[in-house]
Amino acid sequence: MLSVLLPRLSMPNQRPQLKILLMQIRDDEQTRLEEFQEFVRYGQLAPEQIDVLDVFQVPKFAPTCLHGYDALFVGGSSDASVTQPATYPFVESAKQLMLHCLEQSIPVFASCFGFQVAVEALGGKVIVDKDNMEMGTYPLWLTEAAADDVLFHDVPNGFWAVSGHKEHAITLPKDAILLASSDRCPYHAFKMPDKPFYAFQFHPEVDAQDLATRITRYHARYLDESTELDRILQNLQATPIANELIRKFVDRVLLAG
Repeated sequence: MLSVLLPRLSMPNQRPQLKILLMQIRDDEQTRLEEFQEFVRYGQLAPEQIDVLDVFQVPKFAPTCLHGYDALFVGGSSDASVTQPATYPFVESAKQLMLHCLEQSIPVFASCFGFQVAVEALGGKVIVDKDNMEMGTYPLWLTEAAADDVLFHDVPNGFWAVSGHKEHAITLPKDAILLASSDRCPYHAFKMPDKPFYAFQFHPEVDAQDLATRITRYHARYLDESTELDRILQNLQATPIANELIRKFVDRVLLAG
């Protein structure tokens, strides 16, 4: 349940003191719960440290919803698209929240839909491109900038990550620093300079087993033939390095200051 609190005066220096707002763009309860548990698990947080903003229940919200929180996490979406703000009225509120976070230096960890709404909010462009859809686990390649980044400097090149999207960025926001890409998708992770703002087209919160469970349950949403599901499941790779990014964000960004 979303709490409305007064702004914090300083960042806690102990993990149990942190309070996170998770913006969820999931219209089914089971996936919402799974995603919540994934952020809890890989952030090494307690469930009571994360409050949820369910945008299907609260499609209009102001940036003041972040008062009292130490960071914003944003998850993925089953079907909603940042390219269809008329259909999904929460898109504009989400974009304004992203701008507010950047302007106020509020830490952001945004995956998949979160990546896309961050791109659009900050001046980049996202398109629908079903021909280059990613669904499964993929090796991601680091840019030179990753070597000096607080989250990526100790990440090996070609690390495996879960990715599931039919939309992707064709341009990043001005000044955004690209950190990772895949063979099919040129923009998979970026940060904003001198800000605690990170966005990931892939899913750091999802591991191979999480994906297998979800895609088996909902494969008709994403895949044309059952043979595609079999192929994806047979080729899944473990993604521990990608999953570690949430803990690193907590340790190195939220608790380092």
